[in-house]
Amino acid sequence: MLHRTRLTAALAGSAALALALSACSGGQGSDSKDGGEKTLTVFAAASLNSTFTQIGKQFESDHDGVSVKFNFAGSSDLVSQLKEGAPADVFASADEKNMKKATDDSLMDGEPKAFATNVLTIVTAPDNPKKITGLKDLSKSGVQTVVCADGVPCGNATKEVTEKAKVTLKPVSEESKVTDVLGKVESRQADAGLVYVTDAKSAGDKVEEVDFPESKSVVNTYPIGVQAAQDKDLAQQFEDAVMSESGQKVLGEAGFGKP
Repeated sequence: MLHRTRLTAALAGSAALALALSACSGGQGSDSKDGGEKTLTVFAAASLNSTFTQIGKQFESDHDGVSVKFNFAGSSDLVSQLKEGAPADVFASADEKNMKKATDDSLMDGEPKAFATNVLTIVTAPDNPKKITGLKDLSKSGVQTVVCADGVPCGNATKEVTEKAKVTLKPVSEESKVTDVLGKVESRQADAGLVYVTDAKSAGDKVEEVDFPESKSVVNTYPIGVQAAQDKDLAQQFEDAVMSESGQKVLGEAGFGKP
């Protein structure tokens, strides 16, 4: 009798545990309608990492049960992922050219909106050991320069600005995203690199910034839009947060310009 009582209690405990586990697992879907958590997936250009992370944290704070998941990469890589069917709610590009690829392929819902601008600058190691003063110095013998690859927004901007300045660069490396260019300079794998002013600002004293006048002739406009799948309502709310006064303040403090 004692053995049977213990067995009954054990079975009851197991059933209770199974019920509890089932209840815990019931609210994990992004489309939960019973008050469970939702996940908003945002594809964003690598240069937006710090600002969008900050905006995302505030968004989570303002929306109970919402978790923002970011995928930061080069804009051209993000478009390729979207074309291959990667799920996203929001896409923010570092240029209009890559956003147009997304809209032309009917990957976006509605018309994307411009929310920021950015320009290039030169970064070197602290104290600028190669004494670089402008764009032409990047073409000098003995200066190892790293840039973004063609097709990437910062690479397209680099190509345009060097053509306008009639400067031919021979980079030692071409990276798929601007943060990798910055990383090469920070780690002393390169003497100099062309990045956005926002990247130079975020790096602080890890690099030295060298402004050059030709950069003002090439301005990248950043568009954001709701992706053609997933949770459109929540995605629109995130876009609104980026366009809001508080979102624009975060971007402005990071060095982004107004669209």
